[in-house]
Amino acid sequence: MKPSPVFVTVVLFWFFLGAVGFFSDFVALIWLYIGLVLLPVIAADGLVLFFLGNRLELKREIPVSLAQGVNVTVKLEIRRGERGFLPFGISLWDLHPETMETLTGESAPFPALLDRKPLASGQPLFFEYTLLPRERGNWFFRGTELLLSSPCWFWRLKVFHSCKSSGRCYPDFKKIKAAAGTDLKGLLERSGAKKIRKRGQGLEFNSLRDYQDGDSIRAVDWRATSRRRKVIIREYQEEQDQQILFLLDSGYRLNRTDNSSGLQFDSALEAVLLLSWVSLKHGDSVAVGSFGSGKRWLGPRKGLSFFPSLMNGLYDLSSTTFPSSPFSALEDALAHLKRRTFIILISNFREEDGESLSWILKRIEKRHLLLLVSLRESESENIAARKPQGIEEALETAAAFSYLAARRDLYKSWEHSGLLTMESSAENLSAALINRYLSVKRSGRL
Repeated sequence: MKPSPVFVTVVLFWFFLGAVGFFSDFVALIWLYIGLVLLPVIAADGLVLFFLGNRLELKREIPVSLAQGVNVTVKLEIRRGERGFLPFGISLWDLHPETMETLTGESAPFPALLDRKPLASGQPLFFEYTLLPRERGNWFFRGTELLLSSPCWFWRLKVFHSCKSSGRCYPDFKKIKAAAGTDLKGLLERSGAKKIRKRGQGLEFNSLRDYQDGDSIRAVDWRATSRRRKVIIREYQEEQDQQILFLLDSGYRLNRTDNSSGLQFDSALEAVLLLSWVSLKHGDSVAVGSFGSGKRWLGPRKGLSFFPSLMNGLYDLSSTTFPSSPFSALEDALAHLKRRTFIILISNFREEDGESLSWILKRIEKRHLLLLVSLRESESENIAARKPQGIEEALETAAAFSYLAARRDLYKSWEHSGLLTMESSAENLSAALINRYLSVKRSGRL
């Protein structure tokens, strides 16, 4: 319990009156009588609030599962407790997580001054405000604080309510599902993926149909043609039930901000989730592993029923400045893989990775197909492209240009050795990965 501004004002006035009383006996007498009356009133006012004041009861309603970047409404229900005396002033603070921001227009929502009239009549009081989750992961409300005022407004009593709430904040999977829809073709068109059409070619038999102009003679099924006495074409589709492994770098390499796309790691994680959805919808099995600050391994599973488990396994994964090694990640992956797999490793590769990865690439090429995905460094590209002003900027530009040239030479050397490489900005990573995934499946290299 602490004094209120009213208490401070009254006490200051009483001391001022006492100072004037040094020069006037009449004022000194008034000062004495005021003190004799004021002291028991202030004491009684505090005792009433502390012993008889109603502490109230609170209940919070908020969904357990939240989506990153999607507003959520928090509802607080305040009820009168068992004690009879209702405080004359009620201010409320809800101790929300630091990873969430309050959104209530121009003014801050707390402290919230509550209307005591519904509580005085025995009705519950409802208070709502909006939160915006900024970060993925687990969230936790520590509780709620009420500041209660005494009948004469001399005292304030702070009451802590252990009104705890906890849950998880996922990537915006509703946006991912909305992008995926129910049709893979529609997903690819909305993602900017290119259409690849191959009639009568593929890896896995799909169906028979009548001949149409433009069909290749190599697609004719001669047995079916002889039985039906008309030209029949065999149609193929991309081979199903293949295995895709995503290896995501959660170390320092992707722990950088990329202009409007935010953290590169978040863009990479969203691309992995989106392509996982596409792969599962396409009939493939999906596995995901991370290396760097937090090592995760979600074994290969197929079917869209695996996607919620994928979200639960990756929702709180984040990147730090911890060192990461693509070489070690590939070595660990080889120990888990039992069949031929399309490995997609997403990181930020540099010149020094060429020598370290050369030891393991030959082992991978014998049994698996590897795609090395590197995210562009927009900051280095901007420095290399600018017109320098002065010696210091010229040195920075030359260093950035040399750094990017070494990266390009590294990718070219990998491509010449038969590896698949891809460099993309964080903003376009999802569409680029879907394009490459389809190209690889239809090329028959798996």
